[in-house]
Amino acid sequence: MLAVRSIANDLGVTRLAVPASKRVGNAVVRNRVRRRLKEAFRYLPIMEGFDIVITPRPVAAKATFGQLSVDLQIMLSRARLLIKEKP
Repeated sequence: MLAVRSIANDLGVTRLAVPASKRVGNAVVRNRVRRRLKEAFRYLPIMEGFDIVITPRPVAAKATFGQLSVDLQIMLSRARLLIKEKP
């Protein structure tokens, strides 16, 4: 449902980009997907100092906020961008 790419930067802050192609849907749908992904990203414990690009696939247009949230968390943990909590 999502593709995540990242690269380290020297800024000390994490930046996010969410480009959505026209294959995802019309402008209303693309912007809804972007807003949902940005909101889901806000609440995740992300490591500092990365540029992250999250590209939604066309299936994301029909996904709920919860589904996008879970998928984003899975993809970011696979990319090792989430801060692990201490036991």
